[in-house]
Amino acid sequence: MNCEFPSVTLSMDDEALIVHSLEPMLAITSSITGGGILPTRYILNMHVNKNYNCNSPAEDLASFARRRGINEPFHGFITAVYLNKTRSITLREQGITVTALLTAGVSNATSAGISEPASFTPGTINIILLVDANLTPAALVNAVITATEAKTASLQEKNIRTPDGLLTTGTSTDAICIACTGRGEPTDYAGSATVVGWLMARAVRECLHEALAT
Repeated sequence: MNCEFPSVTLSMDDEALIVHSLEPMLAITSSITGGGILPTRYILNMHVNKNYNCNSPAEDLASFARRRGINEPFHGFITAVYLNKTRSITLREQGITVTALLTAGVSNATSAGISEPASFTPGTINIILLVDANLTPAALVNAVITATEAKTASLQEKNIRTPDGLLTTGTSTDAICIACTGRGEPTDYAGSATVVGWLMARAVRECLHEALAT
């Protein structure tokens, strides 16, 4: 997979998608490893068997990362989707570039606030968004809201249902990483009415629609 995002390279096979930035990017993430708001140069999405059941997925990710030559902190995700099925798009507008990388499995569909709490399973939607802009911490939080709204809207447009027939809002293990380069003037907002928010939402919608179609 070629990456059209500046200063970033991608490597991908059935087992893993590895995003490598030459310079640290500030990221907000709910990843299994490296979660929070902090800089990183590596984002890893690792394939696991659909029956994967482990009490220490962070250790599995760390071990796998070392085998792939990652010897520094990274943001790590797991998915039961083979990574060669990653959906990707790059959009540009008004000097801002956004790249989305998305894997989607919806066997674990839930309706937030209605579905009962559930144990961890790997059927999940993992969203990685790379943003060539200077998002403040507040804007990064805002970006998570925007991307999530686009994800949920896409699922409901496709009439994805939970096992008990409810319209799904996501899966019980969805995860996200939004990483920005820090270039340009500080951007305080990333809602759907902003250019950067519009690009992110479009990218999520287009990748998720494509993933769900297959």
